[in-house]
Amino acid sequence: MRSTGLARLVLPAVVAASVLTGCSATDGGHDRGGAHDGRPGRPLWKPRPGLAWQWQLDGKVDPSADVPVYDIDGFENSAADVARLHRAGRKVVCYVNVGAWENFRPDRDAFPRSLLGRVNGWRGERWLDIRRRSVLRPIMERRFDMCRAKGFDAVEPDLVEGYANATGFALTARDQLAYNRMISEIAHDRGLSVGLKNDLPQIRHLVRDFDFAVNEECAQYGECSSLTPFIKAGKAVFHVEYAEPTEKFCAESRRLKLSSMLKKPQLGVWRKPC
Repeated sequence: MRSTGLARLVLPAVVAASVLTGCSATDGGHDRGGAHDGRPGRPLWKPRPGLAWQWQLDGKVDPSADVPVYDIDGFENSAADVARLHRAGRKVVCYVNVGAWENFRPDRDAFPRSLLGRVNGWRGERWLDIRRRSVLRPIMERRFDMCRAKGFDAVEPDLVEGYANATGFALTARDQLAYNRMISEIAHDRGLSVGLKNDLPQIRHLVRDFDFAVNEECAQYGECSSLTPFIKAGKAVFHVEYAEPTEKFCAESRRLKLSSMLKKPQLGVWRKPC
């Protein structure tokens, strides 16, 4: 879980720069008209708008929520955890941080020190220099290989808007577009659907590259309509609020066809869906 709060201070300027530079279903929303992945006979999962979901990044998954989609930590959950959710008819999304180094991950030593920028406000994390795609690509490929090996259906790559933050690197909107498209390609090469996490200013450039969206706090900041391109493309938008009560955002969420719920910032088991 990564709140978008850090980006709020600089995002308006980044929006201008990017312009210059160019609620429940029962079947997991599987669209069998999609392209096939690397596993013969298995089509790419395409979650449809309106699917209910659970987002739990705090520890091993608790399978008690009666929803068709689970988004859980890829490192902290096993193939058996994913298989148990599949047996219950759920689709499962693999959370992976692709924009920051984390000192608590088992592959932390794979990142050259020269890639590590400023701390990002989360304990044990530092921003990555996403301009160095040739160095980062094999690391991210191994992470996505892990997701595939555990049986996940999709990936939620986090922190894909470093260009809007004080990372310690001179990242541009173009750098972010190139990196995000690389991440999408890595996922699709492995037969995994992939979601665009936040990064609202670049949605119009990236909606074709990503299969769904994940958003934090668009209602609080009056931004939910920015996610409409995904809905118009028939792609789910999985949305959470942390501070706004449901009576303040659920009506708009239903109108926009977002998959919305209230969560605590720790992203544990508790949820209050629209």
